[in-house]
Amino acid sequence: MDADTALPSRALTATTNEPESPRRPLSLAARAAIATGFVLAGFLGLVGLTLSQANKERALTAMHDRLQNFAIAYITNTDVNRNGKLLPPNDTLPDPKFSQPGSGLYAVAVGDRGFHWESSSAIGRDFSFLKLLDPGEDQFVGPIDTRMGRLYYYSYGVALDTEERKSVRLTLTVAQTEAQFEGDNAVFRRTLVVWLSILGVMLIVLQLLLLRWSLTPLRKVASDMSRVEHGDSEQLDSQYPLELTGLTERINAFITNEREQRTRYRHTLADLAHSLKTPLAVIRSQLESATGDESSRRNGVLVQVRRMDELVAYQLSRAATSGRQTFASAVLIASHAEDLVQSLEKVHAAKNVLCEFDIEDGAVFYGEQGDLLELMGNLLENAFKWAGHRVLLEVKMQQQPGRQRPGLRLSVEDDGPGIAEDKIEKVLQRGVRGDERVQGHGIGLSIVQDIVHAYQGELVVDRSPEFGGARFSVTLAAS
Repeated sequence: MDADTALPSRALTATTNEPESPRRPLSLAARAAIATGFVLAGFLGLVGLTLSQANKERALTAMHDRLQNFAIAYITNTDVNRNGKLLPPNDTLPDPKFSQPGSGLYAVAVGDRGFHWESSSAIGRDFSFLKLLDPGEDQFVGPIDTRMGRLYYYSYGVALDTEERKSVRLTLTVAQTEAQFEGDNAVFRRTLVVWLSILGVMLIVLQLLLLRWSLTPLRKVASDMSRVEHGDSEQLDSQYPLELTGLTERINAFITNEREQRTRYRHTLADLAHSLKTPLAVIRSQLESATGDESSRRNGVLVQVRRMDELVAYQLSRAATSGRQTFASAVLIASHAEDLVQSLEKVHAAKNVLCEFDIEDGAVFYGEQGDLLELMGNLLENAFKWAGHRVLLEVKMQQQPGRQRPGLRLSVEDDGPGIAEDKIEKVLQRGVRGDERVQGHGIGLSIVQDIVHAYQGELVVDRSPEFGGARFSVTLAAS
């Protein structure tokens, strides 16, 4: 295959594999404006149709009344002689258009003995479709197709008495062309469309202004978020409407949690480096020393390596603590507590420790499952280590009005020797060096304290009123 043949194939491949750019979704303002435009157009259309139909009905009623009045006026001016012959109406005209040929307004009278009369405007017009009505009968008909075009007409039948008390029937008809009627309606419709269009434009402009004003808080949230991203502000600190307060509070909680997580990682790495300095220095010193017993030096190195392993495990546990989360899922406590206790009972089987539960039904922990296991595991392990024969795990939920998630109170008690009051502060002291943490209750309490701090809770150590030993109480506030 030569180069000329291969080029189109490459071009086709490049065109085919080119990814399509995703369409950008419409903004909230555009969505609301489009929806409002459709609703407004439909509403104004229905209003215009309703008003147009109402005007047509009103115009038909007005035309009926007008034609009826014309007919009555002509009947009033019509007479009959003593011989019973109908006399044409006199020259008094209810409207000048009746004397104008082709004006669109016609008057026609038919009666007994072949009587037929037409107004000047109706001369030469074909009204053969008219019929003689009974006295008192009337008709309003239209529009109907005639040779003169479409017409509306009103007919009224009467009986005129002669001097000899004989009745002569007369039917007077007044007609009007549809073009004249529709012309008046067309003027109304054009005027209606113009004013409804002006009203629609004004309403759309007003709606856009209201929409812009309504979306100002959202734009303020976006602006404040940008300030937080650029480091100009710590949190979303503006005043927001009630509907956005819950959202902004959760965003602030998320920002705080993320910063605490970063800080925790940074401090963990610093503490780990600081904690490993001394064991590494001891190892180096012992390895560089050429004197002394080889077994003693080996045991010293093993001790330092074990301490380093414990320190690394502790610092990794601290770094892995997730902390309080805005969107954390609920973790059931009872099932995990049973698993932990079964494991600890096997480890401390020689002490024959009995662990009792007082866990509220449905009690949950809002956070990471690993944090819950570390928290309960270290407290229970500490209790099993120092207990004589009994341990109590108590878990209660604490409801608080106005909060979506309840608080949690978790306490572990034992019947061991307890902790003297003057030693409690030292046990809970924060920022202690790594080699100091492994004394006493070990590094477990430091992990517990870090987890409680990450979840913005409180850890209290006192004496168990029931067992007499130590009681560790953890309280996590509602959120």
